[in-house]
Amino acid sequence: MSQLVIENVSKAFGTQQVLRDCGLAVDKGSVVTLLGPSGCGKTTLLRSIAGFLVPDAGRILVNGQDISHLPPNRRDVGYVFQNYALFPHLTIRENIGYGLKIRRKPKALIRGKVEDALGLIALTDFGDRYPKQLSGGQQQRVAIARSLVLEPEVLLLDEPFNALDAQLRLSMQIELRKLIDRVGITSIFVTHDQQEAMTLSDRIAIMRGGRIEQLGTPLEIYDHPQTPFVADFIGRANLIPVAIRSGRTDSPQPIAAAVPDGPGTLVVRPENLTIAEGPGPGWEGSVGFATALGATIEYEIDRGVGEPLRAILPRQPGVAPLTPGSRVTARIRDEAAAILLSGSPRP
Repeated sequence: MSQLVIENVSKAFGTQQVLRDCGLAVDKGSVVTLLGPSGCGKTTLLRSIAGFLVPDAGRILVNGQDISHLPPNRRDVGYVFQNYALFPHLTIRENIGYGLKIRRKPKALIRGKVEDALGLIALTDFGDRYPKQLSGGQQQRVAIARSLVLEPEVLLLDEPFNALDAQLRLSMQIELRKLIDRVGITSIFVTHDQQEAMTLSDRIAIMRGGRIEQLGTPLEIYDHPQTPFVADFIGRANLIPVAIRSGRTDSPQPIAAAVPDGPGTLVVRPENLTIAEGPGPGWEGSVGFATALGATIEYEIDRGVGEPLRAILPRQPGVAPLTPGSRVTARIRDEAAAILLSGSPRP
């Protein structure tokens, strides 16, 4: 049985419908990320699980118990806020043990659990310091430890990397995933950053307009998006409008179609395009922009219609990138990796 189950949860604020029939089942010890653009409902769903909001419809269950209408302090759920919410006048030990203290746990038990938590987050020697004396990454670990000492069934994390610089974000993503794996706690993570979602998640729930549009592993979402929105939101994608007739696309490089005839969207990742100088079979155009990215070069190819095509190619040592204005032809490298969806690119 799944440890956390969300059944048809809906929530509105006045006339604005923020969540629409959201459903999700999370197995014990796994990490699920709610990913989507600002305003899609991911934080509202997280706060509904925590008990800060009460759903208008649907149920939220932890270990089979309906917690939908329980107050936050009666839910076995930990919550890590965006700004960590540490008490500046308390030491790190006091911050970590605060929740145990207000629950009137024995002092000896609190001391033991706090020391264990400090060891778990590799801050044993920092227990007597105050939050302002720690780096952003260290403060984040303290905020997580403060939730973990309460031994919640589910840990909720609301964009916990927002306050960190870019270089620290990546290292902390990896450290957080290692920590979650060591503890074995079921976790729900909210972000609008697709790289964070790909790094941290066992599964990703792509949200749009208050609904979960697709749920799957990071590679399932990337390799097999079910809608143009998901294809465009995860990774980078060329969304090419095509017409499907008699089981093939009408594109310059025809692709076999397993979807009904009519309008369609051909999804091609930039790394699945190759380009050659001069005209040829494929999408002809001119180089509009070239960006050298160390081991790769990213090209924008202007076809004179629609969005430019983006291609990412390995950089060949000693070979200069194509210059803007160069006439080129783009082709799909691996047709089996191209994705064909029914409907227009941006419904």
